[in-house]
Amino acid sequence: MNNLKIAYNSLKRNKSRMILTMIAIALGIAILITMMATGDGLKKMVLSEIDDFGPDMITIETKIPGKKRESSATDFVKGVIITTFKNKDIKEIEKHNNVSAIFGFVTGQEMIRYYGENRSTLLLGYGANAPLVQKINIEEGRFYTKEEEDALSSVIVLGSELKEILFSDEDAISKTVYVRDLPFKVVGVLKKRSTSLSMDFNKIAYIPTLTMQKKLLGTDYVLGAALRIKDVSLLDETKEEVAEILRERHDSKEDDFQVSTLVEELAMINNIVNGINAFLIVLALVSLVVGGVGIMNIMYVSVSERVFEIGLRMALGASKKDILNQFLLEAFLLTLIGGILGVVLGVLICIFFNYLSSTFEIGITAMPSFFSISIAFLFAMVLGFLSGIYPAKRASNLDPIEALRK
Repeated sequence: MNNLKIAYNSLKRNKSRMILTMIAIALGIAILITMMATGDGLKKMVLSEIDDFGPDMITIETKIPGKKRESSATDFVKGVIITTFKNKDIKEIEKHNNVSAIFGFVTGQEMIRYYGENRSTLLLGYGANAPLVQKINIEEGRFYTKEEEDALSSVIVLGSELKEILFSDEDAISKTVYVRDLPFKVVGVLKKRSTSLSMDFNKIAYIPTLTMQKKLLGTDYVLGAALRIKDVSLLDETKEEVAEILRERHDSKEDDFQVSTLVEELAMINNIVNGINAFLIVLALVSLVVGGVGIMNIMYVSVSERVFEIGLRMALGASKKDILNQFLLEAFLLTLIGGILGVVLGVLICIFFNYLSSTFEIGITAMPSFFSISIAFLFAMVLGFLSGIYPAKRASNLDPIEALRK
């Protein structure tokens, strides 16, 4: 307790130096807590999106033959479009014993107009079975039916924000909007949902796949498909059988499609998110290490300034252990106070981030946990202790006679 009092009084004599050092430690801890909390929030957001699909879903995407799957998402951007995945392939896969529902999809950017309001939006040509495969929550009206799709009906389901832009407070159901000057009847409006990593579903619109193909695109192929199976225990087997169906129908040397399951998607996304989290944490740790170097520098300067004081204490009976403990306690106090301030600051930053996320509907929340706070605080304390060892040992090894001469 005596050493602790001496350490505290020594720090008080250099308030500005002490405050700057504690700020460095506090910022390092706050950044580390924020990074870990944001990473956890990002992971939760990604997993919640995947939960919309379920473990019994299989997706099919077109890709350039001979290329890895990573190329499929950007092939259309490069001007390469695979046209071999046809509507009749969807019907053939639908006959599989373990397939409960399947739909093919196409996409396009179109201008939607309602009287004086115009909006360029992402138009999704989804099959009528889409609600049976993935979650599509309707706020008003309904989703279009299989009969409407087969009849090439001009029906449309609007995202919640798109509806507000076009209709404001007016009821949109049964009203007519225009896509490329073609009339489409509004049959449904989606429930509002948080912004997705892939797209903002509040600003999109759905129309039947066949309607979009025949009336807007003039094509008979799809970009991909999604299906739900009956027996999850046969997931891998069904995946391989679906791939074999497409190989037989396409009769090509190399696959121009990629069949994948949610389990594979989840593993890949987990790797990506964990990689991002690790990168963010490393950045935060660097800032903490900088703070630790600051402590070492401050303690080293403090030892140099107090050589006479150290010699005097030794001459009056203080042992090397007493001197060592004094300077280690000073480093400990700096880190402890800075750590407490850092935890408070980190939590406040997370609260502010969540407020901004809610205001601007970003969809990611910073989730500070007891584990992340404990890890950040513990790392800072260990770093502070290690940073104080060298200056403390230098002080304890001073020769009292030489020290008194200075």
